Amino acid sequence: GILITCNMNERKCVGEAYSLLGEYGDLLYGPEQFSDHEERLSGSEREEDEDDVEAALKKEVGQIRASTEQKLRRFQSVESGANNVVFIRTRGIEPENLVHHILKDMHATKKKKTRVILRMLPISGTCKAFMEDMKKYTETFFEPWFKVPNKGTFQIVYKARNNSHVSREEVIKELAGIVGSLNPENKVDLNNPQYTIVVEIIKNVCCLSVVRDYVLFRKYNLQEVVKSSKEDAQQNPSSLTEDQNLKVVKPETEEEEKSSKEVKQENK
Repeated sequence: GILITCNMNERKCVGEAYSLLGEYGDLLYGPEQFSDHEERLSGSEREEDEDDVEAALKKEVGQIRASTEQKLRRFQSVESGANNVVFIRTRGIEPENLVHHILKDMHATKKKKTRVILRMLPISGTCKAFMEDMKKYTETFFEPWFKVPNKGTFQIVYKARNNSHVSREEVIKELAGIVGSLNPENKVDLNNPQYTIVVEIIKNVCCLSVVRDYVLFRKYNLQEVVKSSKEDAQQNPSSLTEDQNLKVVKPETEEEEKSSKEVKQENK
């Protein structure tokens, strides 16, 4: 699924999430298919006599069926167990690829598409939030990224909500040890790692994912990723065009240099 944080408006957050995920989900995976029965129920043109008992029964049965089918939709909001956190359950898609695609597009276009959504984190695995369960689960969960012959630089980011029985330091130490045991060439990099292991604990559930470009995409924050900054050029120079590279390394003109010195002097 996808874990989304927001600022005090969960209902609007769910609406924004459905809109954004629906837009990019259709682009990557094609339009979502619904049954004819469900489409008829969702249509506004319905000429049924409410007083007719048979029609009322049919309507009720139809609504129950639609409710059942709705549970199998591509995106479905479920109770997260924490304030200002929305969880969207996904079906038939890869959350990491979808969220990475959204952030990559927003980072490139700098087009703001949400108001209340803050961070959007893909969740590709869950287990009980107890150290033994987490160790056992991650030994196989981390394999696609870190087990020989795979390797990479990594960092671990940790957040716990409504949970006090798990130690942040212990979790990071144990998980880092597991990554190291899968391949000794896996190294910690806190500045710009290839992979970021996301650990989100809510009550007694541990949500896990391994994401790319965590630093470049501003910790997967949709509000921050659309802001322009020179840091982007430093973090990912290979993605810039030749002209952009020239602009980045182009020395200051005499006027710019003079102006820059004045500003520095003023700041002092």
